[in-house]
Amino acid sequence: MSDAPNIQYGSQVDYGTLYVSKSEAALKLQGTVQSGYGVLQAGQLVARNVSADGGVGKYVPYNVASFDGTEHSPGRAYLVADSGTVAYVYVTMDDSYKFAVGDDVIVNSSGENAENLGAVTAIDRTTERQRAKITATASIANSMTTAETAYVSIEAGTANNYSDAVGILEISVDTGTGSTAAGALAPVIVSNAILYNGMLYSNDSTARTALGATLVGNNFILK
Repeated sequence: MSDAPNIQYGSQVDYGTLYVSKSEAALKLQGTVQSGYGVLQAGQLVARNVSADGGVGKYVPYNVASFDGTEHSPGRAYLVADSGTVAYVYVTMDDSYKFAVGDDVIVNSSGENAENLGAVTAIDRTTERQRAKITATASIANSMTTAETAYVSIEAGTANNYSDAVGILEISVDTGTGSTAAGALAPVIVSNAILYNGMLYSNDSTARTALGATLVGNNFILK
Protein backbone atom coordinates (compact mmCIF):
# COMPACT_ATOMS: atom_id res chain seq x y z
CA MET A 1 0.00 0.00 0.00
CA SER A 2 1.12 3.55 -0.72
CA ASP A 3 -0.27 7.07 -0.89
CA ALA A 4 1.32 7.45 -4.35
CA PRO A 5 -0.34 5.96 -7.45
CA ASN A 6 1.12 2.50 -8.09
CA ILE A 7 0.34 -1.07 -9.13
CA GLN A 8 0.94 -3.96 -6.73
CA TYR A 9 1.95 -7.21 -8.44
CA GLY A 10 1.50 -10.63 -6.90
CA SER A 11 -0.95 -13.46 -6.41
CA GLN A 12 -3.81 -13.92 -3.99
CA VAL A 13 -2.88 -15.72 -0.78
CA ASP A 14 -5.03 -18.56 0.60
CA TYR A 15 -6.59 -19.22 -2.82
CA GLY A 16 -5.92 -22.96 -2.79
CA THR A 17 -7.63 -25.76 -0.92
CA LEU A 18 -5.91 -27.40 2.04
CA TYR A 19 -7.94 -30.61 2.28
CA VAL A 20 -8.11 -33.59 -0.06
CA SER A 21 -10.25 -35.50 2.45
CA LYS A 22 -13.36 -34.09 4.12
CA SER A 23 -12.38 -31.41 6.65
CA GLU A 24 -15.06 -32.48 9.13
CA ALA A 25 -13.40 -35.90 9.46
CA ALA A 26 -10.08 -34.46 10.66
CA LEU A 27 -9.21 -34.44 14.34
CA LYS A 28 -8.31 -30.95 15.54
CA LEU A 29 -7.32 -29.15 18.70
CA GLN A 30 -8.28 -25.56 19.42
CA GLY A 31 -5.23 -23.73 20.69
CA THR A 32 -3.55 -20.38 21.24
CA VAL A 33 -0.79 -19.31 18.89
CA GLN A 34 1.96 -17.27 20.54
CA SER A 35 2.14 -13.59 19.58
CA GLY A 36 4.68 -11.84 17.40
CA TYR A 37 4.84 -14.06 14.31
CA GLY A 38 2.73 -11.91 12.02
CA VAL A 39 0.37 -13.65 9.59
CA LEU A 40 0.72 -17.45 9.62
CA GLN A 41 -0.90 -19.14 6.65
CA ALA A 42 -3.29 -22.07 6.71
CA GLY A 43 -1.09 -25.15 6.31
CA GLN A 44 1.71 -23.83 8.53
CA LEU A 45 3.25 -26.67 10.54
CA VAL A 46 3.41 -25.82 14.23
CA ALA A 47 5.19 -26.97 17.37
CA ARG A 48 4.24 -26.33 21.01
CA ASN A 49 6.06 -24.11 23.51
CA VAL A 50 7.45 -26.50 26.15
CA SER A 51 9.02 -23.87 28.41
CA ALA A 52 8.56 -24.09 32.16
CA ASP A 53 7.02 -20.59 32.17
CA GLY A 54 6.32 -17.76 29.73
CA GLY A 55 4.10 -18.90 26.87
CA VAL A 56 4.16 -22.57 27.84
CA GLY A 57 1.55 -24.62 25.96
CA LYS A 58 1.07 -22.12 23.13
CA TYR A 59 1.65 -23.04 19.50
CA VAL A 60 4.62 -21.58 17.63
CA PRO A 61 5.78 -22.14 14.05
CA TYR A 62 7.82 -25.31 13.59
CA ASN A 63 11.47 -24.67 12.71
CA VAL A 64 12.70 -26.61 9.70
CA ALA A 65 15.96 -28.53 9.95
CA SER A 66 17.68 -26.92 6.94
CA PHE A 67 19.79 -23.78 6.47
CA ASP A 68 19.74 -23.49 2.68
CA GLY A 69 18.77 -19.82 2.54
CA THR A 70 15.37 -20.46 0.96
CA GLU A 71 13.60 -22.20 3.84
CA HIS A 72 10.28 -20.91 5.18
CA SER A 73 10.71 -20.87 8.96
CA PRO A 74 8.85 -17.96 10.64
CA GLY A 75 9.57 -19.37 14.11
CA ARG A 76 13.14 -18.10 13.86
CA ALA A 77 14.35 -14.71 15.08
CA TYR A 78 17.61 -14.22 13.22
CA LEU A 79 20.50 -12.66 15.11
CA VAL A 80 21.61 -9.21 13.96
CA ALA A 81 25.06 -9.62 15.52
CA ASP A 82 27.35 -12.57 16.22
CA SER A 83 26.54 -13.94 19.66
CA GLY A 84 29.92 -14.54 21.25
CA THR A 85 29.97 -16.76 24.35
CA VAL A 86 27.61 -14.71 26.49
CA ALA A 87 24.09 -15.12 27.89
CA TYR A 88 22.37 -12.72 25.50
CA VAL A 89 21.64 -12.22 21.80
CA TYR A 90 20.51 -9.31 19.65
CA VAL A 91 17.52 -9.51 17.30
CA THR A 92 15.36 -7.00 15.45
CA MET A 93 12.92 -5.03 17.56
CA ASP A 94 9.89 -6.67 15.93
CA ASP A 95 11.31 -10.18 16.35
CA SER A 96 11.84 -9.58 20.07
CA TYR A 97 8.06 -9.70 20.52
CA LYS A 98 8.10 -13.40 19.60
CA PHE A 99 9.41 -13.95 23.15
CA ALA A 100 8.34 -13.28 26.70
CA VAL A 101 10.25 -13.35 29.97
CA GLY A 102 10.09 -16.94 31.20
CA ASP A 103 10.21 -18.55 27.75
CA ASP A 104 12.99 -21.09 27.36
CA VAL A 105 15.01 -20.25 24.25
CA ILE A 106 17.23 -22.09 21.80
CA VAL A 107 20.09 -20.62 19.80
CA ASN A 108 21.21 -22.40 16.64
CA SER A 109 23.13 -21.92 13.40
CA SER A 110 24.23 -23.88 10.37
CA GLY A 111 27.73 -24.24 11.74
CA GLU A 112 27.01 -25.24 15.35
CA ASN A 113 24.71 -27.51 17.32
CA ALA A 114 21.53 -26.07 18.84
CA GLU A 115 21.97 -24.91 22.44
CA ASN A 116 19.32 -24.54 25.13
CA LEU A 117 19.89 -21.26 26.97
CA GLY A 118 17.15 -21.76 29.55
CA ALA A 119 14.60 -19.11 30.48
CA VAL A 120 14.60 -15.53 29.21
CA THR A 121 15.33 -13.26 32.16
CA ALA A 122 15.08 -9.87 30.42
CA ILE A 123 14.19 -8.29 27.08
CA ASP A 124 15.74 -4.83 26.60
CA ARG A 125 13.91 -2.78 23.98
CA THR A 126 14.85 0.68 25.25
CA THR A 127 18.65 0.94 25.29
CA GLU A 128 18.91 0.91 21.48
CA ARG A 129 16.33 1.89 18.89
CA GLN A 130 17.45 -0.46 16.11
CA ARG A 131 17.65 -3.77 17.97
CA ALA A 132 16.56 -5.60 21.12
CA LYS A 133 18.67 -7.55 23.58
CA ILE A 134 17.33 -10.88 24.86
CA THR A 135 19.08 -12.16 27.99
CA ALA A 136 18.72 -15.80 29.01
CA THR A 137 19.89 -17.95 31.91
CA ALA A 138 22.83 -19.83 30.38
CA SER A 139 25.75 -18.57 28.31
CA ILE A 140 26.31 -19.72 24.73
CA ALA A 141 29.06 -22.33 24.54
CA ASN A 142 29.95 -21.88 20.85
CA SER A 143 29.55 -18.49 19.20
CA MET A 144 26.69 -18.34 16.71
CA THR A 145 27.31 -16.08 13.72
CA THR A 146 25.12 -14.20 11.29
CA ALA A 147 27.23 -15.64 8.45
CA GLU A 148 25.94 -19.07 9.52
CA THR A 149 22.28 -17.94 9.65
CA ALA A 150 22.19 -17.92 13.46
CA TYR A 151 18.78 -17.60 15.08
CA VAL A 152 17.07 -17.78 18.44
CA SER A 153 13.69 -19.46 18.94
CA ILE A 154 11.29 -20.82 21.55
CA GLU A 155 12.03 -24.26 22.99
CA ALA A 156 9.32 -26.28 21.29
CA GLY A 157 10.43 -29.88 21.60
CA THR A 158 13.19 -32.15 22.79
CA ALA A 159 14.63 -33.38 19.47
CA ASN A 160 15.01 -31.90 15.98
CA ASN A 161 16.87 -28.78 17.15
CA TYR A 162 14.31 -28.43 19.97
CA SER A 163 11.39 -28.03 17.55
CA ASP A 164 9.00 -30.97 17.14
CA ALA A 165 6.05 -30.60 14.74
CA VAL A 166 2.75 -31.43 16.47
CA GLY A 167 0.13 -30.28 13.98
CA ILE A 168 -0.93 -28.03 11.11
CA LEU A 169 -2.86 -24.75 11.19
CA GLU A 170 -6.25 -25.19 9.56
CA ILE A 171 -6.82 -21.46 9.00
CA SER A 172 -4.67 -18.39 8.47
CA VAL A 173 -4.25 -16.21 11.55
CA ASP A 174 -2.61 -12.88 12.32
CA THR A 175 -0.61 -13.19 15.54
CA GLY A 176 0.51 -9.58 15.33
CA THR A 177 3.90 -7.95 14.86
CA GLY A 178 5.87 -5.80 17.24
CA SER A 179 4.55 -4.13 20.37
CA THR A 180 0.87 -4.59 19.47
CA ALA A 181 1.12 -8.35 18.88
CA ALA A 182 -1.59 -10.26 20.74
CA GLY A 183 -1.45 -13.83 19.43
CA ALA A 184 -4.38 -15.75 17.96
CA LEU A 185 -6.77 -18.65 18.47
CA ALA A 186 -6.77 -21.33 15.79
CA PRO A 187 -7.75 -24.95 15.11
CA VAL A 188 -4.74 -27.25 14.65
CA ILE A 189 -5.09 -30.46 12.61
CA VAL A 190 -3.45 -33.35 14.45
CA SER A 191 -4.66 -36.53 12.71
CA ASN A 192 -7.07 -38.30 10.33
CA ALA A 193 -6.65 -36.03 7.33
CA ILE A 194 -5.32 -36.06 3.79
CA LEU A 195 -3.98 -32.65 2.76
CA TYR A 196 -2.42 -31.20 -0.37
CA ASN A 197 1.31 -31.37 0.23
CA GLY A 198 1.91 -28.27 -1.87
CA MET A 199 -0.29 -26.19 0.45
CA LEU A 200 1.82 -26.84 3.56
CA TYR A 201 4.47 -24.51 4.98
CA SER A 202 7.68 -25.51 6.82
CA ASN A 203 6.99 -29.03 5.61
CA ASP A 204 10.16 -31.13 5.70
CA SER A 205 10.93 -34.81 6.21
CA THR A 206 11.84 -34.23 9.87
CA ALA A 207 8.39 -32.77 10.55
CA ARG A 208 6.63 -35.57 8.67
CA THR A 209 8.45 -38.14 10.79
CA ALA A 210 7.43 -36.36 13.99
CA LEU A 211 3.79 -36.26 12.82
CA GLY A 212 3.78 -39.83 11.53
CA ALA A 213 2.76 -38.51 8.10
CA THR A 214 3.50 -40.02 4.69
CA LEU A 215 3.52 -38.67 1.15
CA VAL A 216 1.75 -40.33 -1.77
CA GLY A 217 2.13 -38.11 -4.81
CA ASN A 218 0.88 -34.69 -3.73
CA ASN A 219 -1.15 -36.20 -0.88
CA PHE A 220 0.07 -35.56 2.67
CA ILE A 221 -1.48 -38.35 4.73
CA LEU A 222 -1.82 -37.62 8.43
CA LYS A 223 -2.96 -40.76 10.24
